[in-house]
Parts: sequence; structure tokens; C-alpha cells
Amino acid sequence: MPSRHVSLKNAEPPVLREGLRRLRAGLGVPGDFPAAVLAEAEERAAGPVLPSRDCTDIEFVTIDPEGSRDLDQAFHLSRVGQGYLLRYAIADVAAFVRPGGELDAEANRRGETLYAPTRRIPLHPAVLSEGAASLLPDQTRPALIWELSLDSAGQTTAARVERGLVRSRARLSYTGAQADLDAGRGGEQLELLRTIGRLRQEIEVQRGGVSLSVPEQEVVATDSHWELVYRAPLPIEDWNAQLSLATGMAAAGLMLAAGVGILRTLPPARDNSLAKLRRTAAALGIRWPQAMAYPEFVRSLSASVPAHAAMLNSCTLLFRGAGYQAFNGEAPEQPLHAAIAAPYAHTTAPLRRLVDRYTGETCVAISAGLPVPEWVATALPQLPAVMAESSRRAKKYERGTIDLVEAMVLAPRLGQTFTGTVLEVDTEDDYGVLQLPDPAVEAKVKGGDLVLGEQIPATLVAADLLAGKVEFRVLAG
Repeated sequence: MPSRHVSLKNAEPPVLREGLRRLRAGLGVPGDFPAAVLAEAEERAAGPVLPSRDCTDIEFVTIDPEGSRDLDQAFHLSRVGQGYLLRYAIADVAAFVRPGGELDAEANRRGETLYAPTRRIPLHPAVLSEGAASLLPDQTRPALIWELSLDSAGQTTAARVERGLVRSRARLSYTGAQADLDAGRGGEQLELLRTIGRLRQEIEVQRGGVSLSVPEQEVVATDSHWELVYRAPLPIEDWNAQLSLATGMAAAGLMLAAGVGILRTLPPARDNSLAKLRRTAAALGIRWPQAMAYPEFVRSLSASVPAHAAMLNSCTLLFRGAGYQAFNGEAPEQPLHAAIAAPYAHTTAPLRRLVDRYTGETCVAISAGLPVPEWVATALPQLPAVMAESSRRAKKYERGTIDLVEAMVLAPRLGQTFTGTVLEVDTEDDYGVLQLPDPAVEAKVKGGDLVLGEQIPATLVAADLLAGKVEFRVLAG
């Protein structure tokens, strides 16, 4: 699924303040942390439960968006014989959060970190998420250290996880690391990241996984104004994502074998949904041979081609219904994540997502041959509902923020005509979705005879700065 990103700097434009306030109030977006939570966070930051294993000699590095401080993951890659060893250190949030305490209760209320242009609404107080628990460079930190053995083709042959102390050597950014690789100065870790990332991408193709390459809408905030752009992920972001995917699949495998845990699941696409997509491709004039599987077809599309952009947008609708399945004693009847084409679990972002802490604790216990902690087993049945609610709020908050910025960017241009691509069509109501290249806007368009994938002129007739509603209309002419 495409995602939308926002930067985290500068003040809110005055024209958006009321709209953003209403959005936060309507969704119940959390405010400041209660005093008791902050006090406990300070106390726990000063006295975490530290592991005895010392892995500070391993030269871990982190790679994240520029300026990030809530660093969940650090990696170290090496060649072992004909294969590879992936060491993946994950922030040990349980070393700081006491089960049943104020911090724990507040994290369960929040579920996950929320992002908007001028603020981050974190899952945990900054003293932990951007300080004592974050895998910042040159700081000794408790972590859950995954060790995945990979063969020469990148397939996982063994996986385990245990606690240890780590010390990251560098905080890399995606843009800087990609530039270094492109210039031939990436160094061993980035070169191995590219090698292993590509191997894992090929494995994804072989198992039938699907990654949609769709540009993301991004709010860019400067001192004077906000603007919208489309951003294509860098190759290094996809390679780094493969490390997280490999770890999440390993976690799912451990939990399924032990009969206890929580999976991130997505049901397979129904035959009638695929048939509808084939009809859409035909309507757009895109060749989709009967023998070509859906994942292969998706990889043949380019978002730079208008008809392909509309097709990719339709493809995002195929896999819906992602959720969590908790189990204890009997594995879920449907354990797969259909887009990944394998069982999978969220486990690599515990600073930003509640469920990852529970997955990590479950896998540490399984790897050590110990029972899952009682506080984890007790919480598992409730976690799917908690995460479903927090995910709903996060998506609506991000989408609502983008909608408001779209209205702000377009409001001075009411009455102007733009050319865009029709991404969706609702023939019953004569509505569609229009994608503009500049500014980077996706908004409703009204008009009869809209044709999916066509580029059309449409006039801006509404831009509501309080509700974040924008509408174009194809005027008779």
C-alpha cells in the first residue's frame, strides 16, 4: 500500500490551525503525557533492567530518515562461508517499561506513534523513545539481538534472538547512504546491505510476494510555507526493509512452531477481486497475459505512465483487511500475510508500535526454551483490538493532515483548471479521484463519462480549509 510522509519541523500555518485542531479532537489524538507517566519514564530511563551479555564489540549501525532520533533498529552484516549472517539489534523497550505500570498503561492507550508535519505524538515519552531506549550512536543500550543465518542465495537457514548490550557506531540517513553507495564509497556494511537486500528481493519474487512501487505524497515544511510533493523510495530503503521483513518472518516462524504469539495477517485476494483487476487492466489497455501471475504483473507497471498509475492505484485495493491474530495453543487457521506471501510478525519497531514489544518478548522466551512471560500471555488476546484501533486512528490522522494541506495549497487557485490522471471512477455518482503531478494532490473530481487512466482537464471548485475537502469538476465545454 502507498504511504504518506510528513516532515517534522516548523510551526503550523495559521490557516490550518483550526482544521488540525478539529482533526485531532475528532480522532481523540493523545496530548501530552500525564505527569505520572513522565515521572515513571524518567525513573526507568535512569535504571533499566540490563542484560549480562555484552555485544558492544559488534559494529552495529542504524539507517533512518534524516534527523530521526527514535531509532528502533541497528544492523550488522557479515559473510560467513558461502552465506551471510544478519545481526539485527532491536531496542529493548521491555527493559524500561514495567508491566502494569503507568508507562505500560499509557502505551496501551496510544498503540503507536502518530506523525504530522509539526509534531510527533510518540508511543513513549521522549526521554525513552529519543533517549535512553533509542539506539543512538556511541551509546550503550539494551537490545534484543536477532541472529539470522542466510545461505548464499539469501534464504534464512536458522534464527534466534536473545538480549544483549549493543553500541551503535553510526547513525546513517537513507539519502546519505544511497549517495555514498552510488559514489562507490559505501563501505562493507552498505555494500552487504545492497547485496543481501537484492537477494531477499529475488526471494520475495520467487515466493510470490508483492511490493507496490507507488510514489508517496509528502508534506515538505519550510520556514515560510508547506508544500506537497511525490517521493519515490530510494533503493536502499527497499533493501533495508528486507532486513526487517526477514526478521518479522523469522519471528513468525518461531511463534508458530511454539504455538504461541501474535501474527500480522492479511487474507489472500479473492478470485473475483483478481478478475475485477483483470477487467480494469483491459479497460486501461494494459496487456496482462492469462499465464502471468499477479505479482509479476504488478512488477511490470511503472507509476510514471498515467494508465499504469491508475492500475497501481487499483492494485492497492486488492489486499485489504490486514490485522493481527493472537494465538496460544493452536495456530491461526489463516496465518499468512498475503502481500508478503508468508507468515509474518511485527517485531522490529517497539519504540513506535506497541505490539512489537510483545512479539519480541515472546520470541526471546521461545529462543531460550522458556515459557512466555505471564504478562505477555495475558495481554495477547486483547492486542489485536488495541492495534486495530490505533492503526485506524493513525491512518485517518495522516490522511486527514494530507487533506488539509491539499486544501491549503489549492485554496488560492480556486477556479483554475488543472490536468491530472483519473485514478478511480464511481459511475453511479459520476465521481472519481484525480491525481495531479504538481502540486502533488489526489482529490475528488465530479463529471460524467470519466475514463479510468485518462489525463483530463478539470477545474478546482472547492477547497475547504476546515474540513480538508477539495473538489474538481469537469466542466461542460
